[in-house]
Amino acid sequence: MYSYIKGTIEEIRLDSIVVENNNIGYKINVSSNTIKDLQLGKMAKIYTKLIVREDDMSLCGFGSQEELKMFELLTSVSKIGPKVGLGILSFASPGQIGAFILSEDIAKLSKAPGVGKKTAERIILELKDKVDKNNVEFEPTLLSQAPIGISQDEAVDALLALGYSAPEAKEAVEKCKKDGMNTEDIIKKSLTYIMSKSLR
Repeated sequence: MYSYIKGTIEEIRLDSIVVENNNIGYKINVSSNTIKDLQLGKMAKIYTKLIVREDDMSLCGFGSQEELKMFELLTSVSKIGPKVGLGILSFASPGQIGAFILSEDIAKLSKAPGVGKKTAERIILELKDKVDKNNVEFEPTLLSQAPIGISQDEAVDALLALGYSAPEAKEAVEKCKKDGMNTEDIIKKSLTYIMSKSLR
């Protein structure tokens, strides 16, 4: 119904905002990551998703299209509603959530509000093949899980754990590895290579 609402930020609450447009104030439920980029009295463009239930209609809002897309993915998972979806997006950025899913990091994902181990496992199971690999943010700690000086085969295994196919992982490591490079550098270069190749 609404793609986005552009207006003045009139109120900022704990988990929602009020945006005024043409003398109408729209209450929009948002993540804390969206809230931190907003200022009272300033203009903002909020991407929206209308939530319709039997006894309620509400708007969820997002500071970027990437956040909206991740929300739609999360709420497509069984038993994940808008409140939990926004809670997960308050816990981490869309790119970080994508990285947790692709690397099957149950421990980190289960720390999000309303998400336990079983829910994290279900999110990973249902979304691993749907997450856009080009829009994820791999953390340095994730890239450094293997010790410095790992072999080429182990570097490939690390990329496989991040969700890439064997052929693209092997090609990337072969193209990018050089003498003296540590694990983190090899994987970072390989990720850059894979992503740049997918944009050609």
